[in-house]
Amino acid sequence: MMKERGLPRSLRLMFSGGVAVGLGLLAHSVQAQETKTDDAPQQMQRVEITGSSIKRLSAQGALPVTVIRTDDLLKEGVTTAQEALNKIPANQSSVATSNAIGSSTGGQSAVDLRGIGKDKTLVLLNGRRLPKHPYDGDSVDLNIIPLSAIDRIEVLRDGASAIYGTDAIGGVVNFITKRSVTGVSISGDLVAPRSPGGTEHHVNVTGGKGDLDKDGYNVFGIIDFHEQNHVKSTDRDFSKTGIFPGHSGSGTSFPGNTNVGNPYAASGCKPPLAYVDGKICREDTTALIDILPDTQQVSLFGKGSFKLSADDTASVEYLHSESKVTSRVAPAPLVGYTLPSSSPYYPGGSAGVPGLAGATGQDLTTGFRAIDAGQRTDTSSTKADRLLFSLEGTKFGWDYKTGLSYSNSRTKDWFTQGYVNDQMISDGVTAGIINPFGPQSAAGSALINDAQMRGTVLYAKNETTNFDFTASRELFNLPAGPVGFAIGTQFTHEKASFNVNEDIALQAASSGLVDAKSTSGQRDISALFTELNIPIVKDLEAQLAARYDRYSDVGSTINPKIALRYQPIKQLLLRGSASTGFRAPTLFEKNKPQQLTYTSDQYNDPVRCPGGTPIGPQVDPSVECGQQQFIQQGGNKNLQPEKSKTFSVGFVVEPVKDVTASIDYWNIHIKNTIGGLPEQTIFADPVKYADRFVRNADGSLAYIIATNDNLGDTKTSGLDVSLNWRLGKTAWGNFAFNLDGTYVLKYDYQNEKNGEFVHNAGRYADANPVFRWRHNAGILWSNGPWSGSLTQTYESHYNDQSPDANGNDIKVPSYTLYNISGTYSGFKNLVLTAGLKNIFDKKPPFSNQVTTFQVGYDPRYTDAIGRAFFVRANYQFM
Repeated sequence: MMKERGLPRSLRLMFSGGVAVGLGLLAHSVQAQETKTDDAPQQMQRVEITGSSIKRLSAQGALPVTVIRTDDLLKEGVTTAQEALNKIPANQSSVATSNAIGSSTGGQSAVDLRGIGKDKTLVLLNGRRLPKHPYDGDSVDLNIIPLSAIDRIEVLRDGASAIYGTDAIGGVVNFITKRSVTGVSISGDLVAPRSPGGTEHHVNVTGGKGDLDKDGYNVFGIIDFHEQNHVKSTDRDFSKTGIFPGHSGSGTSFPGNTNVGNPYAASGCKPPLAYVDGKICREDTTALIDILPDTQQVSLFGKGSFKLSADDTASVEYLHSESKVTSRVAPAPLVGYTLPSSSPYYPGGSAGVPGLAGATGQDLTTGFRAIDAGQRTDTSSTKADRLLFSLEGTKFGWDYKTGLSYSNSRTKDWFTQGYVNDQMISDGVTAGIINPFGPQSAAGSALINDAQMRGTVLYAKNETTNFDFTASRELFNLPAGPVGFAIGTQFTHEKASFNVNEDIALQAASSGLVDAKSTSGQRDISALFTELNIPIVKDLEAQLAARYDRYSDVGSTINPKIALRYQPIKQLLLRGSASTGFRAPTLFEKNKPQQLTYTSDQYNDPVRCPGGTPIGPQVDPSVECGQQQFIQQGGNKNLQPEKSKTFSVGFVVEPVKDVTASIDYWNIHIKNTIGGLPEQTIFADPVKYADRFVRNADGSLAYIIATNDNLGDTKTSGLDVSLNWRLGKTAWGNFAFNLDGTYVLKYDYQNEKNGEFVHNAGRYADANPVFRWRHNAGILWSNGPWSGSLTQTYESHYNDQSPDANGNDIKVPSYTLYNISGTYSGFKNLVLTAGLKNIFDKKPPFSNQVTTFQVGYDPRYTDAIGRAFFVRANYQFM
């Protein structure tokens, strides 16, 4: 259970009377001032910056917030929130829509600051939480956010549990929508790749009416549509085959194998996809998958704001989003079937299947790939809604804001092709109707068609009701300035359900949902938080904050934070912070049903096929040697929260006019990391983890156990670097250069408590690499109605997942992409943009990773599209 930590006496005194005191991050690196748009003189307004509850005038704060303007993104051909956040070097971008290929992700994409997990980055919309994806309940699906509704994205690269509570260990991403809209505009984007597949279309319509200051109201709405066509593995050279050193394809092939060999091995196994491997056939299934799925996203965002008085405003916001992702993988692997000698397809039998040494009339065990059933095709549909009623303004000298919101997210997966009823296929093989080795008869084709499992297989829902209230003001003046204070509270009810259609899941082993059961859970969360901003002396201020959270299912916690900001001279700012954080286990992590699915990688049964060598004739190498095995995954009701400590120190310097640079050191230590023990770790030491291997009565491996648990610690540290150089006006126009980079000094983690630390920085460990250095750089230009940009993204090299045959590390080379764009706004009411993404058609570097369904490269960190031309037009109606 979470327990309240002991605090220094000074902080305990601040908590007396139920008031917690602590630090706000006041993190921002751009001007956050707002101005009137009428003829009145411009005036500075106090605004709330991501990471703080106290409103203030803009200034460099205790920690930086990276601010990305949506207008700049659209001019670069960016069409989705996922693509926008790939611009952040601190984002490892390991969860993308492409992960839906072969996995039950519901098609979600997520942000992963610091590479410590998508569940430890908090995503907000206008400072408030969004519904989480119901398949894991640990992160927001970026697909629900319509980029055209967003004015800017503020990325706080620091722990913020003292302000926001759970999940904010790695940082906070706050999507800020447009404040108001008048008139009507329509825009359209087209992204056309040079190679087949991956074409994108994006259209949005925006309309609004009313001036909040003049008319007392503003109402606006945005409808956004985006789609991208799928890319087949055979459409790209780097992904068209899965055969390379260390990866030998699948032993579940067509023609099928038996426990004594394959009748077609002697004649070549029917290439091009099947090939000979000793006495059996193997298959290059990579040629039968998509590397990018079909995606469609439709979003609606509306907001109405109404002046109640000169100082008070009421608002209502509604977000509705629908996304659909269709992915295709190789036909279903079917194993463990009995082939009797009475079958016409028995080797050497009446149907003409070649004879096979060792097949002397006894029953054979056979396995094959259901080519006649077609590719396994899965469609995920996610719908999300959030309705928010809010009030904000000034009363009795206090700035206040309060809101009541309801949000839900629903996801379902349904099978449309390729998943078959195992028992019907087994009966068909035994009865001699289905041919495991070649073309089917009319009766065999009809049976396979009848065995197709179509319909909804999963349905999950996450619901959240939330009330919040925050008040802030200046308490009194010190010699160095006013003391800012804020206090607030939140109450949340969360409910989640995960439903399995057992008629399909239990009858199709290839669904990856064998033994899964429906489950549900709910809980109540209450919080009290407070913040102080104290000017100690001139140019030195401290921020203090703390938050108390209580979960009805896992207990309570207190998380304080302290930060200092010191500006000894105009050209230099010093800053630093220290805080604790936490992440409560999600309802899904606690209640997820136990289910069997396939491992990501291929393994030998360490007992029956050690080193890839069968121990006897009873071992079927096509099942037990170099194959995907079953793995049991699921929840754990006894999970404890993750806890963290974070500190950072850095500076901002302006050595000359128009040049600004910053360096920040960050350090994160997480305890009780939640997750399943990695499959790679289990198979790497079968003696140590012998209790995780579950075996059938005949001694063959049934599955390994990797259900959720509190694992060991994670320790990571690094540097964030930024440079902005505004060259000013020249005869050729205005130029500017910017660079943002992140260097990871250390990334070590334990797969179990008190275990050895695994070093992940600069190398692929278990499930992913951690890049030492990533940066995003750009040259910006403008001259009258013309503007343009040339941008570069860079990822450093790393050691690959598996070494070569001699045990030497294989290096995945660095990866650099360049994009160019130009915009013309000289036409009345019309803005045109065109450009090239991936100018030099850079292909992803080779990687021997086998964690994802896509092999030969890593789809999580590279561009599978290649060079693509894009155009955008925006027209503003009068």
